[in-house]
Amino acid sequence: MHSFPPARTRSRRLPLRAAAAVLAAGVLPALAAGRGSGAAFAHEASVASALAHEGSVAAADLLAEVRSCKQVSHGLYRTDQDKAPAVPVCGAKGAVFFTADMDIDCDGRPSARCSRATDSSFQDDTAFHQSDGRPLRADRLPFVVVPGASDLWDYRAAGVRGGGVAAVIHDDQVEYAIVGDVGPKQIIGEASYATAAALGLDPDPERGGTDAPVTYILFTGSQVTPLESHTEAVTLGERLAREFLKNN
Repeated sequence: MHSFPPARTRSRRLPLRAAAAVLAAGVLPALAAGRGSGAAFAHEASVASALAHEGSVAAADLLAEVRSCKQVSHGLYRTDQDKAPAVPVCGAKGAVFFTADMDIDCDGRPSARCSRATDSSFQDDTAFHQSDGRPLRADRLPFVVVPGASDLWDYRAAGVRGGGVAAVIHDDQVEYAIVGDVGPKQIIGEASYATAAALGLDPDPERGGTDAPVTYILFTGSQVTPLESHTEAVTLGERLAREFLKNN
């Protein structure tokens, strides 16, 4: 189980609608060595743009299925330590979902973008690990954070597991991610640096994320193998998203 530092309150957020370069640098650090040449930068931007619009399931279609809430949590979550509880976890066929904000999780394997130098709350571990046993890397892998199990709600009892697939929706964009970390028991709405960057949001762990609505659909019983394969997350996520639309 992950241990948690005191929950931070963000001072500001800066949405970045043209975040292609940030995404390419964060999710695809192997390309960073080639930065400086026009061709390398153009390639980074094109890959980032593709990742930001994953699959063919429309955000609007998914959002239409989560407009009403059959609450499965035994109460409401806060989006930040200083906010009043207001977010329920809702149930549907094949998924649970909630709409919150997005905090930035930069925990896991240290990098130039995620470390104690860049994040005052940094921890060098994640609740779930990749196939070689190492922690996940937040600036490379899109993942979401679930609240720690409590009387309020237990993600495990709901069928959500580490490496399960999530569809993260912001505006008209869908980003597929895995369940990669566990957070405080009373706070909801957090995702990795790479997830934010893919959605065109500032991924900075201190000031990034957004207060605007972000919807998280967690597909129950799902599992990506290996956890670190974003390609597998997208393939499985799109199939489960289509099943979700069909069954709800």
